[in-house]
Amino acid sequence: MVGMMMVIKAILTGYFMTCVYADGVADVVLTCTLVEEGAGLGGMGGGHFTRTPATLILRDVAVGPDESLEELTPFVPPSIPDPDLLLFEAKVSSPEIPNANVLLHADCNEQEVMCELSSYSPRGFEENSDRVFFMVSLSVDEVDFSTALILETLKVEKDESTLMQSKLGLPLSQSGTLLTDLIFVVFTHIKSVSAPLRSDVLLNCGFKQQDTPLAQEVGIEWRLQHRGKGRKVLEMKRALDDTEGSTIVDGERAGSSINAAQVVGEGNASLTLTTLKVGDEGTYICTVSLGPFHSQQVIQLRMIQPPDVSLSVEKLVLKSSSSQKLSCHSSKYYPLDSQIEWFSLSPTDTEPQLFKDQGSLSSHRQHGDGTFTLSSHIAVPPTTVPGTKIICKVSHTALEEPLFVSVVVEPPEPNSYWWILGFLIITVLFFYQVMG
Repeated sequence: MVGMMMVIKAILTGYFMTCVYADGVADVVLTCTLVEEGAGLGGMGGGHFTRTPATLILRDVAVGPDESLEELTPFVPPSIPDPDLLLFEAKVSSPEIPNANVLLHADCNEQEVMCELSSYSPRGFEENSDRVFFMVSLSVDEVDFSTALILETLKVEKDESTLMQSKLGLPLSQSGTLLTDLIFVVFTHIKSVSAPLRSDVLLNCGFKQQDTPLAQEVGIEWRLQHRGKGRKVLEMKRALDDTEGSTIVDGERAGSSINAAQVVGEGNASLTLTTLKVGDEGTYICTVSLGPFHSQQVIQLRMIQPPDVSLSVEKLVLKSSSSQKLSCHSSKYYPLDSQIEWFSLSPTDTEPQLFKDQGSLSSHRQHGDGTFTLSSHIAVPPTTVPGTKIICKVSHTALEEPLFVSVVVEPPEPNSYWWILGFLIITVLFFYQVMG
């Protein structure tokens, strides 16, 4: 937004209803709060906020044949239209909202639905244009559902009886709703993904538009944002009429790619990354542009790498007079979140016991590939019962279960001095008998 332009937002309060028709579609009714960001002190933006109740009605949401819809509550508009109410009505049958059936079950599954609605200005459109647009962002907690919608208000024939919405100054339908049409959808089926180092990953992003194309060319841009820094990963422009030689791809990250044919044929703007590195971690922003319209989705990519776990020795023989040092190494893991614990299991125990002295930890050592290594050192006392198993337990966020490595304590070897003395005596006696 530019200068003094007012930003309008609606945030869902978590309540919704559905109304079902016989032809396999349903109306999803979202109860929202309209939040307006006005001018602050000195006429600067970003000042105070006002919140006004609002309702978003999604008409003709496709419903699967296996859905049980008998107990859904119909939406009933006010018997007397009220110009102070904010009722946004949008037909969403073409284009459809992918996986919109998730909204039908969120309430029963106690999942929070987040919704944000804001005024939207396409590039090149004048502010006083008769065409008015809104951006709607929808997501559901604990579900990989995230969608951005662009709505365009429909023309209402005005006469003396036409009501105007008091806050937005837009004409209302006879039922008191703001009639809009869904013209553009950008979505993702995954909001967050974890992937191991040196693997490949597919970051999902797609788009749909109304039957009448908004533009003859589509632009896709993927950017990575991490720790306050951003960079372009890949950019593509493609003519929607599939003209030969019309594709321009600029991949700034080696091993990044997008399927241009699927962009045109299926609206699939997903990004493939190969041979992942620690530096690939962060927030990926998929922006789809169709002429003056653009929208985006955000996907979190987390890099993970489970540790390699090893002990410093394969055989632990006690010393009769001093402790034995034993080290456990948790190597080449990511992120920086590894825990090492020691346990012992004597021949008479049935369950491992926490080792009395957990010893000392080394500092985290970072390798050139961004992974880390941590070591723990303990002293095994000479009084340890032979046959005791010393166990190292390593926990890490990349592991479904902790890893265990162990070594069995062996009794001290006979003193080497007496071995040597005995050998010399036997040797002398042998030669004495031979020479005698």
